[in-house]
Amino acid sequence: MFISTAFAQEAGAADGGGGILIQILPLVLIFVVFYLLLIRPQQKRMKTHREMLGALRRGDRVVTGGGIVGTVTKAGDDELTVEIAEGVRVRVLRSTVSQVMSKTEPVRERKPAGRGRRGGSSEVSLDKKSDADADDGAEEGAQR
Repeated sequence: MFISTAFAQEAGAADGGGGILIQILPLVLIFVVFYLLLIRPQQKRMKTHREMLGALRRGDRVVTGGGIVGTVTKAGDDELTVEIAEGVRVRVLRSTVSQVMSKTEPVRERKPAGRGRRGGSSEVSLDKKSDADADDGAEEGAQR
């Protein structure tokens, strides 16, 4: 009777080293699943949100965290001035912007005025304008 009990204890002690690995393995697998399903996608969302906030500029149509929709009229380092109605402007923190509904095209720099063949100066605008904007610009040029 003593011999069989001793063998049972010895067999359990020899298998105990592998038992620790088997006990830790489920915890490691749970961590891997949490990382792949929760942590990594959240980090990607945070990165794209930071990039979106960094790319905000005047003319972008945004939605704040409180649900206010407006157009950015002035962009500072930490604050934005958003026009939410005609003549109604509010200052909001850049971090409260939750979504950009529409982006404006980047403003291209104008070429410096150069001399043409006849010696006069000509100014060339590289901005894309609609027909209505082009007509307004022609009228302003004629008034000068």
